[in-house]
This record gives sequence, C-alpha cells and structure tokens, in this order.
Amino acid sequence: MEYHRITHIEDPYFSQMHALMQAVFPAEEVLAYELWAEPLQDPGIRVFVAIEEGKVVGATEYRYYRDMQIAMTDFTIIGKDGKGIGPFLAGRRMADLRQTAAEAGGKLNGMFAEIYNPELSEGLAFGGVKAMNAVVRREVLAHLGYLKLDLEYVHPSWQIDGEAVHGLEFCYMPIDDAGVQAVDAQLVATFLETYYSALSEKPDSWYRMVQELRQRDQVALLPI
Repeated sequence: MEYHRITHIEDPYFSQMHALMQAVFPAEEVLAYELWAEPLQDPGIRVFVAIEEGKVVGATEYRYYRDMQIAMTDFTIIGKDGKGIGPFLAGRRMADLRQTAAEAGGKLNGMFAEIYNPELSEGLAFGGVKAMNAVVRREVLAHLGYLKLDLEYVHPSWQIDGEAVHGLEFCYMPIDDAGVQAVDAQLVATFLETYYSALSEKPDSWYRMVQELRQRDQVALLPI
C-alpha cells in the first residue's frame, strides 16, 4: 500500500478521495469539490490517501499547530474492510506528525478528533463499510488512547450554511502521557476558534459553546 499526499485538486487521486468521502459521510460533513483547491495548497493541512493497485482505498486529513503543540485529525476513511487500511493510516499519520513537529522545532502534546455518537447517528450507513460504523470507530479510538471532552459539542456544517451539526463528540488523545485526566479549556476554545475560522457562517450554539469554554479552567476527559 502506498501513502500518497494530495496537494491540489488536479491530482488524479483527489477525485477518487472526494467520491469516497461522499459515499461515507453525510453531505454536511463534506466540503464541496471546488472548495478544496485553496486548503490543499496550505502546507499545514496534510491530506494523504492509501493507494492499492492504483485505487484509493483509504484517506486521512490532519494538521499540526506548532503554536499550540497539538494536532487535529480531520477525518479517517477506510474504504474496504479486512485489508489493514486503518492501522496503515494510523501508523503512517503518527510517524508523519512526529516528523512534522520535529521539523517545526516543536513537539506533539496531543491530538483532537471528532467522533460520531452511535446513539445519535443510527441512520448513517457510512458507505456500508463495517469498519466505519460509529461503534467500531469509537472502540478503535479508545484503543488508540482517545478520551472524550466533557462538553456539549456543536459542529458547524461544512456546507457553510450556518447550520449546527449534532451527533458528534469532541475527543483528545494525550501523547506520551496516558495519565492526563483533563485538558486546558482555553486551549480547547482557542483551537476551535482557529480550526473553524475557515467557515464564515457558524451557528449561535457554536459561539455559546466557545464562550462557555472561555469561562472554564479545564475540561475533563472521559472514557469514550
């Protein structure tokens, strides 16, 4: 399997990756094809696909924030069951992130990720891939070391329509420090403001969530 980085929408593998996203995720979770042109040219956004026999069978997007010393996994897609795509992507992603942090003269303290709440996403088929089922994915993230943040999480729609997307939880994986039981609330607020600055329209409930974080010292980390 090949780990290939995509940096422009003209990449022949980009259309395959975007089609895979549309097959797996709800429409509000997928940025329109043409709107990918600018983000892909951002050196801080790292989009990789797993290629087998010329076909995209998996993909992951993530980014490293040197000023905050943390990373964010935007998405992970497994296109086929039983081929070891998940471990391949997770292993290559972590190796790349550690190298990226080292080259930036920083360190990697942890990584954020969003995850579907199975009880609120029962109607989602996730492309019929069993490995993408919300319950399975939660168990995988738990084994990787992710914990969910104790907050009422609201996700702004990537369709840039100002709608609130529910059914997701916000998680954090401490790196090299499994004993962490909480994360700095100001770090979480700053991260969310930075991460979603690309969206011009966000729901009022998202702004309230960030304001509430600004009034807290820490956010507890709970089992997924």
